[in-house]
Amino acid sequence: MANVVVVGSQWGDEGKGKVVDLFSQFAQVIIRFQGGNNAGHTLVVGDEKFIFHLIPSGILHPGKKCVIGSGVVIDPGVLCEEIDALKKKGYFRDESQFLISEAAHLIMPYHKVIDVARERLKSGGKKIGTTGKGIGPAYEDKVARCGIRIIDLLDEGSFREKLEENLTQKNFYLTQMLGESPLDGVQILSDYKGFWDKLGKYVVDTSVVLHEEMKRGRNLLFEGAQGCLLDVDHGTYPYVTSSSTVAGNACSGSGVGPTHIDAVIGTSKAYTTRVGGGPFPTEMSGTVGEEIREKGGEYGATTGRPRRCGWFDAVIVKHAVRVNGLSGIAFTKLDVLDTLDKIKICTGYRWNGEILDQVPSSIGVWESVEPVYEELDGWQEDIKGAREFSDLPINAQRYIRRLEEVVETKAILVSVGSERNETIFLKNPFDTV
Repeated sequence: MANVVVVGSQWGDEGKGKVVDLFSQFAQVIIRFQGGNNAGHTLVVGDEKFIFHLIPSGILHPGKKCVIGSGVVIDPGVLCEEIDALKKKGYFRDESQFLISEAAHLIMPYHKVIDVARERLKSGGKKIGTTGKGIGPAYEDKVARCGIRIIDLLDEGSFREKLEENLTQKNFYLTQMLGESPLDGVQILSDYKGFWDKLGKYVVDTSVVLHEEMKRGRNLLFEGAQGCLLDVDHGTYPYVTSSSTVAGNACSGSGVGPTHIDAVIGTSKAYTTRVGGGPFPTEMSGTVGEEIREKGGEYGATTGRPRRCGWFDAVIVKHAVRVNGLSGIAFTKLDVLDTLDKIKICTGYRWNGEILDQVPSSIGVWESVEPVYEELDGWQEDIKGAREFSDLPINAQRYIRRLEEVVETKAILVSVGSERNETIFLKNPFDTV
């Protein structure tokens, strides 16, 4: 038995969906432990493209148990749409394979309205770049102890009471502070009763289920969302998400103790991207950045927004190695760099006459640093057919080996295309015990 956590090592969008899908063949249970439908994992299986916002990527594998943990905030409407879409494509036939933690908090309509209105009122440079899905306000209510959990829908009277209490405050805030219209509690009550009718059969104490599965000797795979540099504690605050995206949260967001985790795998593109505002030292402008964006399909799976593109930043990935305790890295989208004659790696930041090799805590410093680059020769060959590391052009091999050196962590996987089979496996993380 082995339990493995997969997290993002950059600002999200590193290809975790494909990595989790590949590792799902070795696990019997796949758990999503944080975030909400602000995240999107894109998978390509044959001629079909799947975008998951809430359901773990392992759902495409028959016989796997897929769990939404208590650390996730759920938009029940989005979740119902995902389930329906999967059923139409012939998946999700066995409904017993899907479970939702009874302690998971719900995203309510007022959370989404507040999210969008707040961002609208901010001036350009202060905009966070939120997806407007209500994630932040939902986590705020969770911490403020006035959130509504999915188990609350079981008792209509209790749900109505909590909803009325919240709407008294939220409608005042919406109308008096944000200039929005008040929300109708009767309509919300009706809508969410309908959601319970569809989702209630999946709701259980998933922490108990996970411990039972471990007793049976099953492998567990924990699926993170976003990336380390969007973590509310360890990221480019305030340009972060509202949950903890690092590996430590796999435990609290699922109800599994830290002594049960055997390996932590970080995913990292062979270059760097981010969506929304905030510092990005290696961001490119001009034709090379545009070429990477177009070839890599760098548009948000949730919003469709174009991603900012830049050279590989070893400083942020080393940060991710440290705060997550990474035991290996899955490098993705190496093929996107195929046409470049020169490729750069940022090995440090120059600031105020010093060279920084760690990310600064001050957002002001981070926004003013200058990247220190080393330049490598490209390979200018199509590598999608590579299945062994030795199949890669020598300069591509050198690039990966240099990335391992600068981030001080070994590669366990190299993705050379979007298809499942366009992957080079170097080590199976489930072979750790």
